[in-house]
Amino acid sequence: MFWFGKKKKDQNQAKTLFGAALNIEHKIKSISQSDQNVARFLSTLGCFEGESITIISILSDTYVVNIKDARYSIDADLAKTIVLH
Repeated sequence: MFWFGKKKKDQNQAKTLFGAALNIEHKIKSISQSDQNVARFLSTLGCFEGESITIISILSDTYVVNIKDARYSIDADLAKTIVLH
């Protein structure tokens, strides 16, 4: 017998900025990056735990985000390291 219902999402999978919705304010839970230089770079942009972040637009693999009333352009690899609540 086949079941054609919706698949349940894995509850253990972390929600990242890569799959987040546009024009909705999100809270940053953590930065999942083992490279300290990348984590330090994101913190200089104001991207750290508890801060609000909004995706303004997505163009190809480039994400335009709003952090602390400033707009930044980051690539998809950086977006995958930002874990959201």
